[in-house]
Amino acid sequence: MKIVLATTNAGKVRELSNMMSKANLDITVSGLMDYPDYRAPEENGATFGENARIKAVTAAETLGEVVLADDSGLCVDALDGAPGVYSARFAGEAHDDNANIEKLLSCLKDVPDGKRQARFVCALCLAFPTGDFFMAEGDCCGSIARERRGKFGFGYDPIFLLPDGRMMAELDGMEKNLISHRGAAYSLVMPQLRALVKAPK
Repeated sequence: MKIVLATTNAGKVRELSNMMSKANLDITVSGLMDYPDYRAPEENGATFGENARIKAVTAAETLGEVVLADDSGLCVDALDGAPGVYSARFAGEAHDDNANIEKLLSCLKDVPDGKRQARFVCALCLAFPTGDFFMAEGDCCGSIARERRGKFGFGYDPIFLLPDGRMMAELDGMEKNLISHRGAAYSLVMPQLRALVKAPK
């Protein structure tokens, strides 16, 4: 079967494809880059969960496909939970991962090492063309380093320090999926996906 992941982020599509393969699920994953005429809705929710639901339900009803959407981001304690739902555009709408990281490091430059706790959060919504949907949420705790390290991942991964001393960007895809916020959320959705694969066509 096919699932559309409501994103144009190739990294997220690749992560989900890896998860499906490891779980031995015969699911083909595509992204919104395969639907160039689709216009994504405004993500105006106040929480990760609200934004995930907006993206998934709108895409499922418009495309007539089973859709997964996630809204994820970084919440830093010293910044009262920021960047939060604005993680992808923390440095402005036209900016990229590098600019977001630079802004975050600048905001935390005077924060001591013991006060740099943070967590990644991922809210997932699995939506159907009928309007039905299923929600799940996972997180991963760590802290914000002062310098980048690692060559894997995307977003804030190069500065997210895990409790074991490794940076999130030092984990390959399989390792990351075992401990990440997205991996935790997907583990809650997997029973739903297995049921879909086994359902009569």
